[in-house]
Amino acid sequence: MRTLVAIPVYNEQKYVATVLERVREHAEHILVIDDGSTDATPQLLANFPVEVIRHSTNRGYGHSLLDAFRWAAVDGFDWVITMDCDEQHEPASIPDFLDAAVANRSDIISGSRYLVPLEEQETVGSPPPERRAVNTVITDELNRRLGLSLTDAFCGFKAYRVSSLGKMSLDEQGYAFPLQFWVQAVAAGLRIEEIAVNLIYNDLNRSFGGPLDDREIRLAHYRRVLHCELKRCSDRLPASAVEGVRVECCRL
Repeated sequence: MRTLVAIPVYNEQKYVATVLERVREHAEHILVIDDGSTDATPQLLANFPVEVIRHSTNRGYGHSLLDAFRWAAVDGFDWVITMDCDEQHEPASIPDFLDAAVANRSDIISGSRYLVPLEEQETVGSPPPERRAVNTVITDELNRRLGLSLTDAFCGFKAYRVSSLGKMSLDEQGYAFPLQFWVQAVAAGLRIEEIAVNLIYNDLNRSFGGPLDDREIRLAHYRRVLHCELKRCSDRLPASAVEGVRVECCRL
């Protein structure tokens, strides 16, 4: 089983060296997608024996994931694990994803920061309440419409069966990528499971950038992308999934 660990980065000079050193303890094949960093991230990446895709300008989180999926498919990997580079995802959890992949129960193995009650975790910090609230609202709607039982729809720590990604037509470029992804995963009949990862939130100043920093704008944007994708995949979803969806599909 060949596995690629793919790490989107944008201006991560504070964390990138430490994260890569730790990832290399658990992974042989590492791809970093540098989404137009303007700090010292590109120079630091040159110190590590990893593959790098470099965007000349910032193109968005979803675009970086799509680059990783294409790379994994072209290079013949069986699985691709995605994780963030801000020390919120622990490289020590990579073996947990590998074990789940070997068990062959699922096509998508999604990390969840909330699968284990917080009082039973060794948590570090906590997300701003408004972010948790938006994520909870959208996760609940996804579960209701798609018949899922997700506890954490937005965690970027995931393992994907590369052959299953070929059944999807993903093109969302930004932070709303998970909304398109979950709809298409259900429409394609993919098997989904969650595994527990620790909740680590050590930078309360993290920004989405631009208007998405506003809670109501972000929530409306997520819903537009979700409803647009539900409409687009309606022929492969139960009627209840698209009941009452809005047809406006404009995106930021």
